[in-house]
Amino acid sequence: MTEHLFTLWDILVTSFSLFFFIAYLFIIFQIVSDLFRDHELNGYAKAAWIIPLLFVPLLTSLVYLITRGKGMAERHRAQVQRSVSATNDYIREVAGKSPAEQITDAKKLWDDGVITESEYLQLKAKALG
Repeated sequence: MTEHLFTLWDILVTSFSLFFFIAYLFIIFQIVSDLFRDHELNGYAKAAWIIPLLFVPLLTSLVYLITRGKGMAERHRAQVQRSVSATNDYIREVAGKSPAEQITDAKKLWDDGVITESEYLQLKAKALG
């Protein structure tokens, strides 16, 4: 009766193989998403990259990373900057005016005689609190 036990070597080989396979999938997905993110390429050029990527994926991904790697990084950075800008705009929109803007508006109302000094102080305290 022989028991089949995994040796340390089997575990290491399996672990490294799994790591490289997952890294390879990440690269492929990154390349495909970069192709669709690039608005300068037309559909034929995108297809010219996708088809070899399906049939000769390792060689095609290496060629893609060598030839378009710098542009790939720039497009990714631009997308991140757009996302950050959109998030900041959304936060500003939802948050409303800053405390300094609220105090400035209240001061203008007080200077114009629309509100009293006590109302101005209440608005100022509310903005700061």
